[in-house]
Amino acid sequence: MILEHPVPDDVDMPELHAELLPNIPARNQAAQSWQVSVVDAKFHWYDLITGFPDKPDMHNPVGRYIRRMQFDLEAATEKQMLYFVVQRPRMRFDPSRSVHWSFFGLKLSIPVLTGSEDHPVADILTIELKVPFSATLKKPSTVLDECFITLNWGGCIEALTVHDLLRTFDSELRLSTRVLRVGQTRDPAGLMAKGRLPAVQKLCQQFNDSYDTLLLIAQIHTDVTPPEADPGLMPDNQNRVAEDALSHERLDVIESALARYFEGSGERGRSSEEKQAHRERLRQIQADQHLQQFSIDLAFAEGGNYRFLGSEHVAKAERHLLDCQLVDGEVQVRRVPTTDKE
Repeated sequence: MILEHPVPDDVDMPELHAELLPNIPARNQAAQSWQVSVVDAKFHWYDLITGFPDKPDMHNPVGRYIRRMQFDLEAATEKQMLYFVVQRPRMRFDPSRSVHWSFFGLKLSIPVLTGSEDHPVADILTIELKVPFSATLKKPSTVLDECFITLNWGGCIEALTVHDLLRTFDSELRLSTRVLRVGQTRDPAGLMAKGRLPAVQKLCQQFNDSYDTLLLIAQIHTDVTPPEADPGLMPDNQNRVAEDALSHERLDVIESALARYFEGSGERGRSSEEKQAHRERLRQIQADQHLQQFSIDLAFAEGGNYRFLGSEHVAKAERHLLDCQLVDGEVQVRRVPTTDKE
């Protein structure tokens, strides 16, 4: 026997079950503009973990280096961040030759090979080392293999790739850094940290013989003007779900702008149905956010000459200042001239 209990007229059922409803962001009607900048960024040599590499051996410095990189990428897949797939001319250490120390100081000359694997060009990378705080030796012993140099300072051991050295130390080897793809790090399947993102793997295989592939992971900050137009400050949006939804909307727009800027069309092999769905998504974001325009100031505080980004469509520069608008689901991007080095 089933007993039915009538619901009193004064009971508001949606409020009773509010905790079961999705926290869709609240909106306001105020027009807004965005100022986008980079908070933090880090390069990772992605070729080291692509495919099915051996499990890192935590008992040696190279294995610990690889595992730290995987930890960094795993953390990035849980956040709303951007990644840039960047390409540099292939470079390896040359273990068949010896390193050389200067007579005074800690100036170290390291043999390297640049260019394709079939026709490498011998060169020398000269750097000035600094003694780590925990070192017990004035000058480290060195071990060189194709991808890593390890520096044993007694109290600590450093493992560094050739790209670490080029980013950290001044060098006469100034090679171009070319952006191939822009994407978002949020990756519930964790494929990025495993080196198995299909789109990135395809790029690695395409250019594997002559180029190295790196990931530039960038944390993005967005200022909204006027502040009262920012839906993220509304009391109803002070919850994790609403914050993530708003952040995702902004990152979708920013990713689309940077993809169009660096990649040209910004459509990256999408089917016609995917292109249409993407345009509808941008139209809806523009309507919901009342977005008038947005600017992107793409510059990186660290990274040596790796900071000078370019692409097939964009001349390399230390800073890329972009003025952007959404028009009928399409991102329009205009580069603003700067006085920075190019």
